[in-house]
Parts: sequence; structure tokens; C-alpha cells
Amino acid sequence: MAAFLLILCLIPVVLAFSFLAFTRKSNDGHKNLAPGSFGWPIMGETLEFLFGKPDKFVFDRMKKYNPDIFKTKILGEETVVICGPSGHKFLFSNEQKLFTAFRPHSTQKIFRSYQTQTAAPVKISRDAEAKILKSPGFLKPEALVRYLGKMDSITQQQMQSYWEGNEVVKAFPLAKTLTLSLACRFFLGIDDPERIARLVSNFDDITVGLHSIPVKFPGTIFYKANKAAAAIRKELRIVIQEKKSAMATGQPMQDILSHMIVATDPSGKYMPEAEIADKIMGLLTAGYSTVATAMTFFMKYVGERPEIYEKILAEQLVVSAAKKPADLLEWDDIQKMKYSWNAINEVMRLKPPLQGTFREVLTDFTYAGYTIPKGWKVYWTVSTTNKNPEFFPEPEKFDPSRYEDSNTFPPFTFVPFGGGPRMCPGKEYARLAILTFVHNVVKRFKWEVILPDEKIIGDMMPTPAKGLPIRLRSH
Repeated sequence: MAAFLLILCLIPVVLAFSFLAFTRKSNDGHKNLAPGSFGWPIMGETLEFLFGKPDKFVFDRMKKYNPDIFKTKILGEETVVICGPSGHKFLFSNEQKLFTAFRPHSTQKIFRSYQTQTAAPVKISRDAEAKILKSPGFLKPEALVRYLGKMDSITQQQMQSYWEGNEVVKAFPLAKTLTLSLACRFFLGIDDPERIARLVSNFDDITVGLHSIPVKFPGTIFYKANKAAAAIRKELRIVIQEKKSAMATGQPMQDILSHMIVATDPSGKYMPEAEIADKIMGLLTAGYSTVATAMTFFMKYVGERPEIYEKILAEQLVVSAAKKPADLLEWDDIQKMKYSWNAINEVMRLKPPLQGTFREVLTDFTYAGYTIPKGWKVYWTVSTTNKNPEFFPEPEKFDPSRYEDSNTFPPFTFVPFGGGPRMCPGKEYARLAILTFVHNVVKRFKWEVILPDEKIIGDMMPTPAKGLPIRLRSH
């Protein structure tokens, strides 16, 4: 019976990839393709990529085929992986020349519900979206300065509500609740904690489903992700209506949602609410899971190393000593947290919150002596350099002092936020959110990691299997 059920579950998977396989242009006519393997018929190497850990997937093939480039087939796409610091530099310097952004089909389907409607969607270009994000109201440092006090206030409230008074807590769920609260306040302008808390599990399902086999069949990861997206979309439509009503009364536009509501295409048409909801859902997802992951593994790595904890605590006490007890964090305070940020960099090197992203090839080009055909995908990943002993001696050692001298390792070997035109626009937001968390948690607590050998699960995003339980001790 179990075997029969397994076969039933696999049928739609096979059909989906059969469709993808037969709708792809054949590249048999291209010569001198990169070394590598397309794997199994139809499925390619998707299962090894998704369930064999993406970093191991990359390392094994760099060793087997070529340390600079190899080909594969994952998620229905002929793909090359361009590796190492030279590969990073090449990718970052050729955005929109040789390739452009590409989202896996699972991600496209989750975040493009508005395109299934009968009415043609209003097309706001990527450049227009980028202008919204980079406008003076949002992700530039001078804009984030105005939000830092609120960020500190929300973090303090969360510490008082969910951390203080507890002997044992699970760091990962609490980090997720905090980062989603911050993201909702920043992107949506809402700070109802109960309303936000209800959405956490839905965002978890979406995060897992972003890189999954796109089969909408009950019980699959992709099915759960779509169900979660529908629930979030429904809540966001309500928020959008509330925001429009508030704006009609003259409320100032102090969040990204407000600016998306008034954004127009070249002909002056506004985005439909469904499209706004999907775009905002994408921003919330990006501003939620990666930041929470960095916070969580900070708690793990620093909790296991008392000598590093003491250095971070000393730095944060210097920051506090220069302030009155009720004062909130300011920009100058963040600039003093150099060792703390070095520790976060080391967290992101050892446990990247996001393994990598995809690009689509715009025109045939040659790299490292091999041809990459138009229409293929390029997979970029931090994993090709992060644990290479050539760049990071004793790569498994947690050592924040690595970053004290910017010349310690070559350019393009440590790029947790990407680079070039598509460098993560939320880099500074993430830095402020994480350092605000570090400041508040080390001032209040010393902690012990209860399960040092806790299994780390997740494919594209690492997750402690039991939520990283820690034992707190107040100062």
C-alpha cells in the first residue's frame, strides 16, 4: 500500500518535469559545453541538489569536473555553476549584459498569482521596483537612520515579552517572530504583534517551497507553500485596503506599501491590489527568513564560545555606557559595533542564510574556455568560496578576527549579500536589524546551547531541527 501511494505521489512529479523537458529548446548543436552531467532523464540532478545539500552538491562537482565551472540540470533547467572569486567577479560585472535575474518556476508560481487573472496585469518594471526600494524613504542608510529607534524599541518589547522570565527558550522561533515584526512594521507600517504572529508558520512554508519541485499535489512542499501564500495574500489584501483608507485621510507615506500603492506603469495605471500583495509578500519573505537565520546561528556559535561572547558583551557595554538608560540606539552606536559585526560575518560564512540565486543567460558567451548558450541558467552560490581553505584558513573554525584586516582574503571571496547591480538592496536593513538584536540580547543574557549537536536541516536555508533551545541566565 505504501509503495502504491509513493507511486501516486511521483506521477505528477514525473509529468511536471516531462512537460518542462519537452518544452525546452535543445542545445545539442552547441559545442564545447562545460564539463558535468545533466543527470537522470527529465529529473536531471534536481533530487541531489535539493536533498543532498546544495553546498555539498557544488563542492563534489567542482572537485569531479572543474573548479571554475560545471554544467548540470536542476529544477527543469540546463544550468552552469560558475565558481570561485573570479566567477563571482564575472557574474557581478555582467548583470544585464550577459544574463538577468531568474526565479525558479516554483518561486514564480508562488509569487505571481496576479498573472493568472483574466485582466492583463499592470507591468511595473524591475527598474521601477528598484527605485521604490532605493528611494529616500527606505533602504538607504540615511533613511534607515530614522527607523533605527523604532527597530530598537520593537526588539526591546520582544525581549521583554518572549525572552525575559524564561529559563529555556527556542531561539529560532523567537528570532522569526522578531524579524517578521520588524519587516511588517518597515514594509507595511503595521505593528500588531498578534496579527503578525499568525503569519509566521505561513512564511516558513513559503520559504521551504521557493526551491521545490513545482507540483501542486496535496502533501507536497509546493502545495503547502501555495496554500500558505494564499493565506498571506488574503491578509495583505486587507492591509492594503486599510492603508488606502488611511492615505485617503492624509496619512503620510512612511512605508514601502504606501509607495507601491501609488506606483504607476508608463501609461499612468496603478498596480492591481493582487500584484501589490504578491510583491509585498516577496519583500517580506526576503526580509524575514534570512535575517532570522543569521540571528539564530549567532546564538549558536557565540553561545558555544564564551571568550567571543565576552568580547561582544564588552563592546556592547561601551555603547550603552555612552547613553542614558532610556535612550534608543542611533547611527553612531551601530558604527561602534565592529567586532559584533565581524562575528555576524563569520556566522554568515559558516551558515549562509541563503545558499545562492539563479540568472538567465541573455546571449551565448564564453567563460573559462566553455560556451554557455542563450536561455541556460547560471546558478551563483557563496558556497564555492566560503569554506575554501585557500581563502579561509581552518575554514570550519569560528573566528571573527578574520575580518579585522580587509586585506586578509582576496576580493570576491566573501560576498554574503552578492555584488554588482544586484547586490541585496536590504543589506543595510539586515545589518541594523541583526546588530540591534545582538545589542539587546547580550546586554540582557548569557546563554547556553542545550543541544550542541542539534541536526541542521533545510536545503537552501539552514534550520536547526528543534529550534535551537537555549538556557538563559540574566545579568
